[in-house]
Amino acid sequence: MGLILSLLGAGGSILTMPILVYLFFIPVVEATSYSLLIVGLTALFGSIEYFRRKSIDIKTAISFGAPSIIGVLIARKYLLPSVPDQFNFGILITKDFIIMIIFSTLMIVASVLMLKKNKSFHNQKYTREKKNYLIIVLEGFIIGGVTGFVGAGGGFIIIPALVLLAGLEMKIAVGTSLIIIAFKSIIGFSSDFINGFETDWVFILYVMLATALGVIIGNYFSKKLTSNQLRNFFGLMVLIIGLYIVIEQIFNL
Repeated sequence: MGLILSLLGAGGSILTMPILVYLFFIPVVEATSYSLLIVGLTALFGSIEYFRRKSIDIKTAISFGAPSIIGVLIARKYLLPSVPDQFNFGILITKDFIIMIIFSTLMIVASVLMLKKNKSFHNQKYTREKKNYLIIVLEGFIIGGVTGFVGAGGGFIIIPALVLLAGLEMKIAVGTSLIIIAFKSIIGFSSDFINGFETDWVFILYVMLATALGVIIGNYFSKKLTSNQLRNFFGLMVLIIGLYIVIEQIFNL
């Protein structure tokens, strides 16, 4: 998780949810809370190196991050609890199924955006005046709400938005996404914790020690890879995992 997150500014949440659900057998709704904390702490740790390199666009991070945090809080406090545990349409549809399908659908959409090879995506280097901050704010709020609902950090959506809407170069988008993910995810988990979520802190400690090692290794390799290589690897990884989750959830209906 740490290796992927530090290399791409995303992917930690993509790996965290499947690991928590399929390897540790944590119920999906609880896994969304754990995922927010793990990804938030990992992103915060991973962002340190990008701060040192001055590879974070602070103004864009604030414009995108602040409404994103509001979206997360609304989703965790009101939207997620309001969804019934199950629906019966002849086939039993559970809340867990809904969360995982939305999660995997977002991954597939993001992967298509990242793998789409067009000139405007390859060479996004807009001036600050060309950025539409109103769109960035609205995008931040929507993405915050959706990722808060599924317990994802949201880098797999945030990075395409920062590149395509904010005009950031890929590596700047990676660093900026990390700081956005860190604050909105940690604040989202804090909301759950305040509302009574029982956290296994020993489990979190073990996971974070392993993840921190991955971040350190990822920061080293990120200096040796081009933005195009990062983009292609990210898109392919997200597509494969997204398709796997969709197939697995459908077969388990």
